[in-house]
Amino acid sequence: MKKYLYMIAALFGIDYFCKENIEAQKPEDFPRDMGKSHGKIRLYRNHNDGFCVLVQIAGGADGLHDGGGPVVFTSAAAGILTWLLCRDEGRKADRIGFALITAGGLSNLYDRLKRGYVVDYFSIRCKYLEKVVFNLGDFFIFAGSALIAASDLLGAVRDLSSPAEAHIKALRLPWRKTDEAE
Repeated sequence: MKKYLYMIAALFGIDYFCKENIEAQKPEDFPRDMGKSHGKIRLYRNHNDGFCVLVQIAGGADGLHDGGGPVVFTSAAAGILTWLLCRDEGRKADRIGFALITAGGLSNLYDRLKRGYVVDYFSIRCKYLEKVVFNLGDFFIFAGSALIAASDLLGAVRDLSSPAEAHIKALRLPWRKTDEAE
């Protein structure tokens, strides 16, 4: 359990360090290619208001108050994911996936609470991702979700194929002799 909490803290710290580094630089220095990436990674300094804009609650001096919807949602999700990490059952890949999702979600939540926006700072220069700017927290959430999905898919396939003999016996095919007929 502790190793997953350490993993969450380390990944959170890496993303936090990257965001602080980007924010400390002059806005006119962006966008630019990341050194030694051969033009494959482009650095940006985007301030993403994100879905807070969509989850505003009536109130405040201007009629809108940037409500607690995202904070409550992310906090609840982090709590559920941490609870899932604490359970004894589950595959290691699932636990790593939950840790990745939690780290990414907490990193973006911290940004939103501290700055009022999330700092997105890089884009991968390929055909379909070229216009998408994200941060490592976003990547952690995506990677964790993909890992859990792959783990579940492989687990389902493994459950079907192992042990194969038991599944074959359970089929009771008409052309196959059953144990009673032998």
